[in-house]
Amino acid sequence: MSEAKDLTKLFESYRSHLHAVAYRMLGSASEADDAVQETWLRLNSITSEVANFGGWLTTVVSRVCLDMLRSRRSRGEEALDAKVVEPIAASKTDPEKEALLADSVGVALLVVLDKLSPAERVAFVLHDVFDLPFEEIAPIVDRTPEAARQLASRARRRVRCGETTNADLQSQRIAVDAFLAALRAGDFERLLAVLDPELVVRMDVAHIATDSHRGAEGFARIVTTAFPRYARFVQPALVNGSVGLVMAPGGKLSRAVRFTVANGKITQVEIITDRDRLKQLDLSLLDE
Repeated sequence: MSEAKDLTKLFESYRSHLHAVAYRMLGSASEADDAVQETWLRLNSITSEVANFGGWLTTVVSRVCLDMLRSRRSRGEEALDAKVVEPIAASKTDPEKEALLADSVGVALLVVLDKLSPAERVAFVLHDVFDLPFEEIAPIVDRTPEAARQLASRARRRVRCGETTNADLQSQRIAVDAFLAALRAGDFERLLAVLDPELVVRMDVAHIATDSHRGAEGFARIVTTAFPRYARFVQPALVNGSVGLVMAPGGKLSRAVRFTVANGKITQVEIITDRDRLKQLDLSLLDE
């Protein structure tokens, strides 16, 4: 019983790292949870002693993710929640690198990663994100170290060509600034002008994202009425690498808002209020 408890405790100490690995490979928080759970099941099935516990777990979760990516591709599916990117769990990297990773895993990068082959994606994530040597990556992707290096190199070139550019962030900022300015002015028509008529608003309820409102007019009326009470607490911010808003009455974060912008219009609004999700968000305040 004591050994089982010790194993559970040791595994839990690596859970956030494993989830970070799986999330960056799969682009889906729910699928990352499944991959981590499968890793736990495989750990419980082994009979021999594991010398490098962290390395073994990383290898196993990577192989699980590779299988999931191959299965997804064969069925022609995309990540279940690729359209609503979940918060990024903290990994065991140094703080500076973690900040860079958090900024890198936005919707745009996940879209680029989806264009890679499963082996390219795994090799790229393990080497460029988690600094694994190609000698360790090779058996995971069933390649020689040199072939694994080529996979990562090819993936790196494709990612660099498709990463979110400053122009993308600038267009997001323009739309969000216009949205916020219209709210502060109480200008209903200006607010409608920046919202797509088919706007979809999603709000988390008990950890589940649900469509709360559809259509620009209804949402515009709600926020125009409610905004004056919270205006002084609202500030633009990068929310998981995308331009959004945060609200922090008394300096305590109460909600974050993420926007999807297309052709200069806000097409989707995601309102995050769940405390656990808020704690895991990567936030960076923007100057006004």
